[in-house]
Amino acid sequence: MADLTPNELRVLLAVEGAGSFSGAAAALGMTQSAVSHAIRTTERRIGAVLFERGRRGATPTAAGTSTLGYARRVLRLLELMGAEARAAAGAESGAVPAGPLRIVAFRSAALHLLPPALERLRARHPGIEPMVRVVRELGRGTAGEVLDGRADLGIATVGGSSPVPDELVGGVLREEEYALVHPAGHPAPRTLPLLDWAENCTSYTREWWAAQDWIPRATVEAEDDGAVLSMVSAGLGMAIMPGLSLYAAPDSVEITALGPERPTRTVGYVTTPELARSAAVRALIRELRVSGG
Repeated sequence: MADLTPNELRVLLAVEGAGSFSGAAAALGMTQSAVSHAIRTTERRIGAVLFERGRRGATPTAAGTSTLGYARRVLRLLELMGAEARAAAGAESGAVPAGPLRIVAFRSAALHLLPPALERLRARHPGIEPMVRVVRELGRGTAGEVLDGRADLGIATVGGSSPVPDELVGGVLREEEYALVHPAGHPAPRTLPLLDWAENCTSYTREWWAAQDWIPRATVEAEDDGAVLSMVSAGLGMAIMPGLSLYAAPDSVEITALGPERPTRTVGYVTTPELARSAAVRALIRELRVSGG
């Protein structure tokens, strides 16, 4: 297969972003025929159809989705190449990491684990520009965003039923316990209705829940852990929540340990092997380990 050029990779991403060849042509300042030719050439070189063409535009095929992920990662490495080379060349003169750093995290990690790490990162490396997105830890979650080239590092639930994908590398930042959360002063909190949210769903936790005959089926499934905590605070029920979700819990809720057999959750980071060697990602991992500890 002949090597693809960066411009050909950018055309692929433009078609995905616009959802059509005409939209990509407008975004890139090309003619539609030039975009069509570029896509056909790329498909021929790869040996697979990358987009389904139809009246509604262009939709990535399974092969296209995979290719687009690699395209984003390759273009990101090309962006980093110059910055890393300059940092290496200027190491003796005190050069520091600089440039954008794309981070994805699930909600409670973005609220409570990431900010102190970014504060220290900014103090030590003011040239790094963190770009943070909150992603629900469902399906492919934050690891999927890294695999697809949309993020340089993701904060994810790892280990057990959520292993680090084979194409990524990662590490543990913290182990945290689940606890029973209920309205403060309630005389029998285990009799309250159960409140839950979709991300609170590792298989280990669900197996533990299934073995507890005192836990009823959830009567309310909220959008996120913040909504669950708010409803518990209002006296609407109880919940079983991990440590990060309980930071700054109001006085109106009470947190009760679940005993020695309580479920736990492992929170870690994931990145690609190539990006793990970049100065900015290594700097962020150092600060995250301080926050996680």
